[in-house]
Amino acid sequence: MAFIAGWDIGGTKLAVTLARVDGDTIRVIGKEKAPTPRTGSADGLALLLRLLETAAEKAGVNRGDIQGIGISCGGPLDSEKGLILSPPNLPGWNAVPIKAYLEERTGIPVALQNDADACALAEWKYGAGRGCRNMVFLTFGTGFGAGLILNGALYSGSSGMAGEIGHIRAPGDSPYRPVGYGKSGSLEGFCSGGGIAELGRAMALEAMQRGEAVSFCPSFTDLDTLSAKSIAEAAEAGDPLAKEVYACSGRQLGGALAMLVDLLNPETIVIGSIYARSTALLRDAAMEVLERESLPLSRKACQILPAALGEHLGDAAALSLAPLPVSLGGAAPNRICFEGIEY
Repeated sequence: MAFIAGWDIGGTKLAVTLARVDGDTIRVIGKEKAPTPRTGSADGLALLLRLLETAAEKAGVNRGDIQGIGISCGGPLDSEKGLILSPPNLPGWNAVPIKAYLEERTGIPVALQNDADACALAEWKYGAGRGCRNMVFLTFGTGFGAGLILNGALYSGSSGMAGEIGHIRAPGDSPYRPVGYGKSGSLEGFCSGGGIAELGRAMALEAMQRGEAVSFCPSFTDLDTLSAKSIAEAAEAGDPLAKEVYACSGRQLGGALAMLVDLLNPETIVIGSIYARSTALLRDAAMEVLERESLPLSRKACQILPAALGEHLGDAAALSLAPLPVSLGGAAPNRICFEGIEY
């Protein structure tokens, strides 16, 4: 019986998932997670190893029976060398040789990929992009990045940096310039959890300075507590300013979608995290810009979908990278199962 593990390294949380490879299906049998330490990579790596030990112990699996580990992490990174290279959402993770570190301590084969590429692979294998030859996945979470499946294969670029769409400065004349990926007014600034929170703070501050009441921010001292989630909850309850915050983000998302549709002519663009959870708040504004800005023939060929794997996407992404044991004869599973739900 073969077991694999996935490490999902994010700016806000670390998660370790343990799974059994059962014929053509990966069956998740355990998961542990914890907040990402703000004290740098050494503490983060030590915590990940502890989470792996805990997951294995609870599942009754010896660590020596784990035959592959996949690591999904926000970029930039060097997948071939197994290095994490100072991601903006992971301060203190500078040139971390995570592949060598983990293989030396566990003796388990390890594969590393940036989270957008890993999520693209997972949605392509098990989710909304199944069967596509040309697909784009957009993270839209802590960061905003693209994973590219082109001509039936993952495209990473000449230095593994393809798809860093979040670093592009957003076009247009928006009066707001939220910061993301170290650049004000970047697409990541508009299309990420932190960016939406920053937009919400700016719009709420303007409204309060005009003497208007803001339901999701009762006072100036509440500005720092705003998050994408709290603004979404207010928007879903009908607050017009909160709805406009999400519409502003949606318009910039639409511009990014038009760029991808015209440049890559994909069959499908899959969008994860915040978009998957708040599609109703973002879709109309995004589609209005997409329809206006993209080439009609290219737009007609492309469907825009929320991630089908939902809240399981990060775990599926990491597991999809795990090297499979030779005993499986190279056959890749084509299904993944979480708590009895198969994809």
